[in-house]
Amino acid sequence: MIFVGNKPIGISSNAYLSKLKRKYKQKSMGYSGTLDPFAGGVLIVASKEHSRLFRFLKTEPKVYKATIFLGASSSSLDDENITKVSDVKKLSIDDISKVLQGMQGKLEFVPPKYSAKHINGKRAYELARNGVEFELEKQTMQVFFAEFLHYKHPFLTIKLGISKGGYARSFAELFCQKFGIDGALSGLYRLSEGDFVYENEKPLNAFFVLDLKENEFFGDIKDIKDGKKLQKQDFKHTQNGVYKVRFDGFFSIFEFDDDGVKYILNKVDLC
Repeated sequence: MIFVGNKPIGISSNAYLSKLKRKYKQKSMGYSGTLDPFAGGVLIVASKEHSRLFRFLKTEPKVYKATIFLGASSSSLDDENITKVSDVKKLSIDDISKVLQGMQGKLEFVPPKYSAKHINGKRAYELARNGVEFELEKQTMQVFFAEFLHYKHPFLTIKLGISKGGYARSFAELFCQKFGIDGALSGLYRLSEGDFVYENEKPLNAFFVLDLKENEFFGDIKDIKDGKKLQKQDFKHTQNGVYKVRFDGFFSIFEFDDDGVKYILNKVDLC
């Protein structure tokens, strides 16, 4: 089982997953692309077996609709921890568009302390809420696009496409710094991850959503079920790379390198 969920605002991704486990009577499920508690939207969810496939999904760009509260100062860069709101001059649409255009490409940033980053096995936002001191290292995110949507001062709404590991809150912080003002997100909704959008938790075909080249196997299928050593010449494509191969009722994933054929996953249910 693999599908796209729609996480509500105000709960953690883990809490949302617990609700889905009860709904679908699954003991174990996983998700890809953690959403912070204050954010809502697309979350790719899978049963235990199919959660092993997350690394083979094309989940970029991650597309968000984000609303920036201009003049708001918040330690979490969102509306949960606002300590001060300053009056700021209204921005021009032209200046907003120019700055957004100039921020596309690679951006260096420090992730917000109130984030889902792991620090010694704990979520960063958990440590921050408990007053634990820690530092996060500077990172780079790819900004695929940043588009103006709506502006009613002091609230500016943009559509943002960023890479895995990027933060819309950090983008908003950098954007506001360009104008010499504070700012925090008052709303964040993830619209999509790659081609994955919310469609009422419609079950997806696990084989077809994999971002892998398909191959064909001409040998004895029993060898794969038994995990026996395979040869490249038993496959249609023999170039080095990672491939998916479909059989009756299941599929497999293999890696070809100079040493031969390696199993990544030898038997995954198609449903």
